[in-house]
Amino acid sequence: MYNPKSLKAEEFIDDAEVLATLEYAEKNKHNRELIESILEKAAPKKTGRGTECAGLTHREASVLLACDIPEMTERMYRLANDIKQAFYGNRIVMFAPLYLSNYCVNKCVYCPYHYQNKTIPRKKLTQEEVKQEVIALQDMGHKRLAIESGEDPVNNPIEYILECIKTIYSIKHKNGAIRRVNVNIAATTVENYRKLHDAGIGTYILFQETYHKESYEKLHPAGPKHNYAYHTEAMDRAMEGGIDDVGLGVGRGCENTRGGKCQGKREDRS
Repeated sequence: MYNPKSLKAEEFIDDAEVLATLEYAEKNKHNRELIESILEKAAPKKTGRGTECAGLTHREASVLLACDIPEMTERMYRLANDIKQAFYGNRIVMFAPLYLSNYCVNKCVYCPYHYQNKTIPRKKLTQEEVKQEVIALQDMGHKRLAIESGEDPVNNPIEYILECIKTIYSIKHKNGAIRRVNVNIAATTVENYRKLHDAGIGTYILFQETYHKESYEKLHPAGPKHNYAYHTEAMDRAMEGGIDDVGLGVGRGCENTRGGKCQGKREDRS
C-alpha cells in the first residue's frame, strides 16, 4: 500500500503506484490543459517570504517527463531555468571525489570493487596519504570534496571515516582550506549518522541503482547492501541523526531500474 509518509521502504516506494504513475503519464502526455496547469503550478512565485515554488506531485512530474510536445518541452526548459535562476543565479557548485578505500564486503554485480574480485589491489589511504591527496586537490582549486569508500566494517569502520574527515578539515594550505566535506558511504545507523553530523559534514550521499526490489536484490546478491529496506530507508535514519542535506540516486531510468546519479537537496516525498 502506497504511503509517502511511511518509514517503510516498500510503502513509500510502491510498485503498484509506480506502474499506475507511468500509465497516468502515458495517458496524459499530450493533455495540453493538464500540462499547462502543472507548469503554472511549478512556476516560482514571489511571496512575503521571498521566492517559493509549490512543488509537484510525482504524478505531475511524470506527465512532464513523458510529454513530447516540442513547444511544451521548450517551456519546461525555460521554466527550469527560471527556477534555477530564482534560487541559485548563475552559481554552479562543484566537488571533487576523494576515494579513501576500495575494501568492500559486498558482491554487487556491476562493481569492480566487489568482494569476489581477487585481481585488483586493495588500498586504504593512511592519514598522511589523505593529507597529500587533499593538498593536491586544493592546488587544483577545489574547496569541496566528496569522500568515498567501499563497505567494509573491518577496514573502513565509521571511526576511520571520522578520522579522515578530521584530517581533511585540519589542513591549511596556500589556497585556504576545504570548506565542505560531503560523504558517500554505505547505509549506516542513526548513531553513526549523528557522528557524521557532529563531524561537520556537508551532504550525505547514497546512490541506489534501482528502487525496484526484485531488480535490486539481483544486482546485490550478497553483503550488507543486499538488504533493500535498510538501504532504501537510510535517508530517514540520516535525517534522524541530524543530517538535513542528502544526495539521492534518483533519475529517469529504464523499465524497472529507476535510478541515476542526480544530486538533490534534502529528500522530499510530498
